Amino acid sequence: MTSLKNIFTSRSEKDGKFYVQIKKILGFKPSDISIYEEAFTHRSMNTTNNDGQPQNYERLEFLGDAMLGSVIAAHLFKKVPGGNEGYLTKMRSKVVSREHLNELGRDLNLISLVKTNISTKQFGENIHGNVFEALVGAIYLDKGYKYCEKFIHRRVIKPYVDIQKLEGKIISYKSLFIEWCQKNKKPFKFNVYEDTGNDPLKHFAVKLELEQNTVAKARATSKKKAEERAAKRAYYKLQKQMQVQ
Repeated sequence: MTSLKNIFTSRSEKDGKFYVQIKKILGFKPSDISIYEEAFTHRSMNTTNNDGQPQNYERLEFLGDAMLGSVIAAHLFKKVPGGNEGYLTKMRSKVVSREHLNELGRDLNLISLVKTNISTKQFGENIHGNVFEALVGAIYLDKGYKYCEKFIHRRVIKPYVDIQKLEGKIISYKSLFIEWCQKNKKPFKFNVYEDTGNDPLKHFAVKLELEQNTVAKARATSKKKAEERAAKRAYYKLQKQMQVQ
């Protein structure tokens, strides 16, 4: 185990590059840079604090997720006074969806600041969103709710939250497809099987059948992703039919 302080001595104290990069992302000066250092530490570093407790971004990720949900909920509550609980919940889910958080993390190139003992190429797409949430959690611990709210408004709400666009945004094509099939009493089936291709990673392939006819095929590194991808292809193929009924 390595102490967090030793890991970041060269990065934050000797040249100040990490401090400068964080300040640029935040739009204000961080007070306790060590909190942000933890937010960009992957568990592979095996860092600990003085009490021997693991120090990486995972706990801050949990906190950041809650802060994002809170600020976005408050914004939607004020912005859409006529929205009921179900509507507001659905809209918040669209803003803080894993896909959207990954996009936010990628746009800020947060992965370039992550301290890790394994290649970033081995990380899945969710690393971008996870670190973004950890950053939000770090801001809350360092500067409090007001600064956290300010950052989320600047980096999330202002550039990305368009109510009209969000209303038409589909979170899950699989859920949409299943709902349409059930509503119209159409039998369907996701046939998933392991794909033994030449890829180094194991893949899963899906054949999506509608009324015993294959309407879409897809493959991905997990069953869930493959099913979602197949449902998306089916949606675009049957879009006119699905919108009419």
